[in-house]
Amino acid sequence: MIRNIADFQNVFFIGVAGVGMSAIAQYLKGIGKEVSGSDRYFHPGEYNKTKEQLEAEGIRCYFQDGTGITEKTDLIVVSTAIEDTVYEVQKARELGIQIIKRSELLSVIAESKKTIAVAGTSGKSTTSAMLYQILLDADFEPSIISGAGLTSIIKEGKIGNAAVGKGEWLIIEADESDGSVVQYEPEIGLLLNIDKDHQEIGELIELFTIFKRNTKGLFVVNQSNTLGRSLSANSENDFGFQNKEAGYSAENFNQEGFSLTFEVLTQKFQMNSIGQHSVENAAAAIAVAHQIGIDLRTCAESLAKYEGIYRRHQILGQKNGVWVIDDYAHNPAKCAASIKACQPLAEKVIAWFQPHGYGPTRFLKDDFIQEISEALRPQDEIWMSEIFYAGGTAVKDISANDLIEGIKAKGKNAHFIEDRNQLLEALKPELKPGTVLLLMGARDPGLEHFCKELYDHL
Repeated sequence: MIRNIADFQNVFFIGVAGVGMSAIAQYLKGIGKEVSGSDRYFHPGEYNKTKEQLEAEGIRCYFQDGTGITEKTDLIVVSTAIEDTVYEVQKARELGIQIIKRSELLSVIAESKKTIAVAGTSGKSTTSAMLYQILLDADFEPSIISGAGLTSIIKEGKIGNAAVGKGEWLIIEADESDGSVVQYEPEIGLLLNIDKDHQEIGELIELFTIFKRNTKGLFVVNQSNTLGRSLSANSENDFGFQNKEAGYSAENFNQEGFSLTFEVLTQKFQMNSIGQHSVENAAAAIAVAHQIGIDLRTCAESLAKYEGIYRRHQILGQKNGVWVIDDYAHNPAKCAASIKACQPLAEKVIAWFQPHGYGPTRFLKDDFIQEISEALRPQDEIWMSEIFYAGGTAVKDISANDLIEGIKAKGKNAHFIEDRNQLLEALKPELKPGTVLLLMGARDPGLEHFCKELYDHL
């Protein structure tokens, strides 16, 4: 049984192209393990960018046909999306190779370092990236295993969601969506927020309570999030947005275009980003960094050059007076925050959203209708295309149009366009100078290409 990072050398990932899987694969390769993997998105004679980037790191990639799994393989890693019926899983069992989930392996890795685990229903990737940048600039030589690519690392030609440093600190995301948040015992636990997403509130509170109990040292929460605040260990260690209860409160917030300014403990901060939620994430990173010995001035200098992460309010550009922004928002709170963050940029925001999964959309239907309706100003618009279906046995008894009809019933400008490929043609009459076009969605691997192509043809 694998209980320690030293218990294996040759590891194979089934589904290695997934963002969570590729991050761990790269990290393990970076610390000297033999790493290989397969993915259903790898096809003979077909170019795959992620495959190319993994191979450039020395990770051998195979088609999902079992050829990569041999008697030399010590360990098989599967993501939650990999079913027992997959041939490679069956082959691994025949060979008697141990199979573990991605989150189980991450908890083993986390035990090998001083770990900062970032949890919460929104903002984990952004806050992890900000914290990594600060620790890097403070010469802590940190490591990171993230759920999204950091722009600063992507510029090096890498996927950007992992980095290995010589220092003692490792930053990870502790995910509540699959319940794995309870598997980690970090040195520092950071809880950003608790909002309805994949589970009911009661289930989330239970998961994050265990996360708090498992944290060995400092536990930091968001005093500006009602449910998050309920788990506070000491408000002096916490962060918040214009919240005097928090030891690290972001004050005097201002947004001018794509620039944010605020203060924490009288230290002035400026960042190239948008939205109150970005400031809350920054305050979280500042609170943790300061409490492990990094001065506020270094935090400020670091965040001033923070470049953001992949598909988190990623600015594609401006054409004909219209800004186009691509964002990973996919739950009610994130969609509402994303829309609000764009409002100071323009007189009108036109938001498009592609929900993912019939189950999640059904579960969050009323919350989507309520939160998006409240976020929209009278002049703003929301457009949706049909729910992204990733395969499986989903019951297709809900449509994105059900959300649109609910938002319309609240008196808001809402439109359904089933096929997203017809979106631009329908939108063109609406896209006047002084408008922001915000494109939102997650999980669909084709979204990046769709958003860039739409911008190119604007």
